[in-house]
Amino acid sequence: MKEIRWHGRGGQGGFTASRLLGIAASVHGGKHALAFPSFGPERRGAPVLAFTKIDETKIHDRSEVQESDFVVVMDETLIVPGFEKGIKPGACVLINTQDVSQYAEQLKDFELKGIDATSLAMEVLGRPITNTAMYGALAAASGLVSKEAAIASIHTEMKPKLAQLNEQIVEKAFELMNN
Repeated sequence: MKEIRWHGRGGQGGFTASRLLGIAASVHGGKHALAFPSFGPERRGAPVLAFTKIDETKIHDRSEVQESDFVVVMDETLIVPGFEKGIKPGACVLINTQDVSQYAEQLKDFELKGIDATSLAMEVLGRPITNTAMYGALAAASGLVSKEAAIASIHTEMKPKLAQLNEQIVEKAFELMNN
């Protein structure tokens, strides 16, 4: 089983991204998946965690992810002391940042990848909603789901106009991660 932990802030769409990944894996990828949020104070801007579990067989364990294979950080201000707890050594940590190298020392036990998801979202949406950029980047970096499944999940979940814009974001995220 692959376990993914999403770090974001209320209003950034972290749980939506977690759910999209689950839909891509299960509905469009033939695997089994669970996606669920973990909220603290439910307000815009408050730290939010979301989780996705993906496996080839039915998932019976519905507990929070304890040892992440992948971690997605939608807001780099959430990387604070203790952040690395619950991440497997060698796991991929994908950060929304302009400079991933600044985390090399603090997160030296992990494979670090970065993408400027904020600029990508601003370019396409005109708003700093980074969830689908980070979702596309994770799909590209991890191989957990195909680009086709990632895009199909967006069309499954979103209204046509919004789906079209988010498809562009996922396409661009794949390009950026594969360069």
